Amino acid sequence: MRKYSKGIKIFGYLMMIIVVIWILAPVYWLVISSLSTQADLLVKPPDWIPDHITFKNYLSIFGDEKSVSQTASMFTKALYNSIFVSFFVTLISLLVGTLASYAFARLNFKGKKIGMLAIIATRMIPVVSLIIPIYILLNKLSLLDNKFSLIVVYLSFTLPFVVYIMSGFFQGIPHELEEAARIDGCSRIEALIRVILPLSGPGIAAVSIFSFLLAWDQFFYALILTNSYASKTVPVAITEFTGRHTINYTAMTTGGVLAAIPPMIIVIIFQRLIIKGLTSGAVKG
Repeated sequence: MRKYSKGIKIFGYLMMIIVVIWILAPVYWLVISSLSTQADLLVKPPDWIPDHITFKNYLSIFGDEKSVSQTASMFTKALYNSIFVSFFVTLISLLVGTLASYAFARLNFKGKKIGMLAIIATRMIPVVSLIIPIYILLNKLSLLDNKFSLIVVYLSFTLPFVVYIMSGFFQGIPHELEEAARIDGCSRIEALIRVILPLSGPGIAAVSIFSFLLAWDQFFYALILTNSYASKTVPVAITEFTGRHTINYTAMTTGGVLAAIPPMIIVIIFQRLIIKGLTSGAVKG
């Protein structure tokens, strides 16, 4: 039995190593490609450890037009646009979505169930069926190629997600805690801020991360609704490293690495909040 148990454990470790390699290998290749030259990337078979490591790609993509194309030199503007749009989409989704989800979880009003079903139903509508009326509407309002238009459009799919997830977290918090705060003199808003929100740390962290990632990774809306680097986002900018006759592989991989950094920072920051929310107690004594 010990030999059998030891064999199972070794097999489990081997499978874990294979899964880790399977997940990290593309990331490793992306980073290595961004540190290589165009000639090194075209070598067959591929060189997993390049002979010459260079940071020229990162220096070039931030504005050295002599080294790369104009598309690469404007990548900084696209990076700023993505951060700007994703930040405000996340912020507005949290502010509006938290209040709406609290209302659905705690208040009784006419049309409550129908309203929640309508919110959930908006996530089931295909993006392709919405892009034409959205484009026509923004065109008539002269709001095409505008970062603020992207924020409004992105809220159409991040807000329902926040409302649905946060309403479930609020329903899981005992009503007695809020009632005790109301007895102590807190208004409903004060009870929400002082009692409900601190206990909803994991939920707030989760919806913040996913709202940011949904906005950050959105490609289709940004591709159709923007046409200049004044409002283009990172996913669109990366695709433009592919030309009609050539592909700038080094700029594409460098842009991919830079595009992955902000989401990683967001996850690291909110990971602490998740742990704090899970370890904090709701009732003392």
